[in-house]
This record gives sequence, C-alpha cells and structure tokens, in this order.
Amino acid sequence: MSNKNQPTIRKGKARVLLVDDHPILRKGLAQMINMEQDLTVCGEAEEAGKAFELVGTLQPDVAVVDISLKTGNGIELVKNIKARYPELPILVLSMHDESLYAERALRAGSLGYIMKEEATEQVLVAIRRVLKGEIFLSEKMKSRMLQQLTTGGRNKVVVSPIENLTDRELEVFRLIGEGRSTRQIAAELHLSVRTVEAYREYIKSKLNLRNATELVQHAFHWVHHEAAA
Repeated sequence: MSNKNQPTIRKGKARVLLVDDHPILRKGLAQMINMEQDLTVCGEAEEAGKAFELVGTLQPDVAVVDISLKTGNGIELVKNIKARYPELPILVLSMHDESLYAERALRAGSLGYIMKEEATEQVLVAIRRVLKGEIFLSEKMKSRMLQQLTTGGRNKVVVSPIENLTDRELEVFRLIGEGRSTRQIAAELHLSVRTVEAYREYIKSKLNLRNATELVQHAFHWVHHEAAA
C-alpha cells in the first residue's frame, strides 16, 4: 500500500508553468529555466483564466505566478489553483514589495515569494525549493515572520496602513491607482458595481481618507511610488 505522504519520485525534468503578463520577462525566464538539466517550461500564460486552464491540461510540477496579470490577480489565482489542485507547489515571482505581498501569497497557498529584482540564480533556487515542498522567502522576510510568530503577532510592525487592507481591497486600491473607473474594476474583477463601491468605502475608512478625490490621489501615488521603488 502506497503512502500518500511520501514525496513523488520525479522522472525526467520538472515541468514549470510560467504566469506573467510581461512577454520579454517570460521569454528570458523561460530561456534560463530551459538551460537547466532538471527543469523545463511546459507552458506560459499572461492572464489568470488561461493559467488556471493550463494547470488542468498541462499538469505542471510547479507554477511560477506574478501578482499583476493581464486579466485577473495572482493572489486570487493562487487561491483558485490551490482549491482545485492542492498538491501543486506555487512560487510567486513579482516586482511588488515583499513586505506587503509575501505573507498574503503564503496565506493564499503559495510556498514561496521572490522579488523580480533578485538575481536569476535565486529564482532557480526558489523554484527547486518549492518543488521539494519547502518554503522560500528572503532572509529579511523570514526574520520578520519568525518574529511575528514568536511574539504571537503582538509586536507586528505595520509599515503602512495599506497592510491592513484585505487581498481584495488591496486589488481594488491598486486598480484605482492605475486609473480604472468603478465600472471597469467591477468588470475586471467580475464583481457588481455596488460591491466595488462598498470596497471603496472600506478602503477610505481603513486609510482615513475623507472623500473619493483623496482615495484616487492616494492610490495613484502609491501605485506609481511602488513602481519606481
């Protein structure tokens, strides 16, 4: 009788699915991975819906997922993949600040988070780590999260009030900062206009913003400051 807890013995190269909305970055990453003796890219996607479909048809050994996609959101995609394919290891690779997104990615079900500014060798290390079922984080994030665990969250340092937003609120906030209207956000996230309006109110309250103008200005500044960071 086989033991389900035993790791699967992999024959041949581990198959990697790349999910990123930047074609040039995807191509460079694919070339780097395909040069490795133990890894090969089995598929690519730039939007959440297509990525979810490819997980089912290609059955990759690991998925490397960005947070910002052409349509959809990487954190939500991770949640959806893990709900349907709980055994698939996922690594989130993103330009977004790890202090705001790494913990969210792990809560969603990913095994690792690495920023795009890291050396390419580290990306390969991270892929191999999550393939083994191990967690991969930067030393800085590991120290931060271990400190939170040892203090029971009592000494959690909140760098910005934005950290208090839920995953969905953060996604709405980001889209506001990118200039999307309430109707456009509703269409992109498959939500009703009323629901998006409710999220806007929650965000204003959590960030202590007085009106819609302040919300748009704050979101715009945050999105462009993060992109320049």
